[in-house]
Amino acid sequence: MAQNPRVVAELGRPETPDETSARKAASSFAYRSSQTTRNLIAALLVTLAIVVVIVFAVPRGTPPAREPIDVATIAAQIASAETRTVIVPDAPDEWTINRARVEGDSTRAWTIVYAPELGFVNIAQGFDADASWPTRVLSGASADEAVTIDGIEWTRYDIADPSRAGNVSRALSTPAGTDTILIYGGGIDTATLEQAAASVTGQVQALREEAP
Repeated sequence: MAQNPRVVAELGRPETPDETSARKAASSFAYRSSQTTRNLIAALLVTLAIVVVIVFAVPRGTPPAREPIDVATIAAQIASAETRTVIVPDAPDEWTINRARVEGDSTRAWTIVYAPELGFVNIAQGFDADASWPTRVLSGASADEAVTIDGIEWTRYDIADPSRAGNVSRALSTPAGTDTILIYGGGIDTATLEQAAASVTGQVQALREEAP
């Protein structure tokens, strides 16, 4: 005996074949959509878990400490290559040494860059430097006055605009035999600059004594 078509409550009558097909299609679409959403959420969670594992699995040791710069050793090598006396400042142990090398083109200079507690200090020995070399290094700064530090007379420079002079705000220079010693820096006070000058007193005297 044939079964009567099911009466749909919303319609108050049996579904037509087209309505049945449409209902089933809508149901299938809703199911597939819910599956896609679940899959997307699951994929995101898996990806997040992988990222967390990678972040915590990568070793995070501190970078190796930079090899200390041995000014005396480098100076000895340069002295041998240049066949001349090269200064080795007696700077405070707590001043970090950032660089020590020969720099410059027309006038080559053995330069040590120090980092005291604040700012920076460069101590440079200009090989056979002419009288205008300090002014060129200091971007045109003019000589201001003579000052005596630890028995050595130095020329102090007036630096009106540190931004034009590589942030250098203070500088001193003095002749040392055929060379010129230039001490310059920024972010430092007068006492620090004069401490740097005093660190080469013996070296300046030695170079002057060597001069013919």
